[in-house]
Amino acid sequence: MESQTGTFNPAEFNWQGLTMTPDAARHIRDLMAQKPGLLGVRLSVKQSGCAGFGYVLDTVSEPKDEDLVFEADGARLYVPLQAMPFIDGTEVDYVREGLNQIFKFNNPKAQHACGCGESFGVQAE
Repeated sequence: MESQTGTFNPAEFNWQGLTMTPDAARHIRDLMAQKPGLLGVRLSVKQSGCAGFGYVLDTVSEPKDEDLVFEADGARLYVPLQAMPFIDGTEVDYVREGLNQIFKFNNPKAQHACGCGESFGVQAE
């Protein structure tokens, strides 16, 4: 039996994209209004925690060439193309939990999460 190898090129896929709830869009717009020159927020992933991956949020003052941009009501979410296999289809929300307000990620690709909720794992397709 011959083994086959291939490469994965994220640019060749048709992505569903990411969405933002009105609360998430409002919070991102508020951040943009507070800091002149801020274009939006970048959502990426990194290897982290016991489940595999963690979400990373950074402010964006200069977009990167590989960023995909998702916009809702004037709020912009920048996502590196390489992160799309892990977070495609995710809804970004901004919620109050007790005294804290945080971004929440409703990710259909997340198959499991660690007990503390800091990381998530995805199942290979």
